[in-house]
Amino acid sequence: MYAVIETGGKQYRVSEGDVIFVEKLGVDSGDVKFDKVVLVGNDGETTVGAPYVKGAVVSATLLKNGKGKKINIFTYKPKKSSKRAMGHRQPYSQVKIEKIEA
Repeated sequence: MYAVIETGGKQYRVSEGDVIFVEKLGVDSGDVKFDKVVLVGNDGETTVGAPYVKGAVVSATLLKNGKGKKINIFTYKPKKSSKRAMGHRQPYSQVKIEKIEA
């Protein structure tokens, strides 16, 4: 059984037992429920929502919150003696999919 969930403006295809990295969730620990389920597939049967499948919930456990690798950003304007260097670390949440209820 698998499902396609939507969180943080992105869609993820998940199965039970998967560990995924998503945009940072607003919780510190515990269980997380994703109710924006776009699609549920089970043994050749596929249920597509409009826009979401009614009654479908994906239960997950939050493993940790963290920050990704640092990326360096360098902007400049040619011939103007103007340059600026910045860095960014994107926050994420690591979750483990426990159960898909359709």
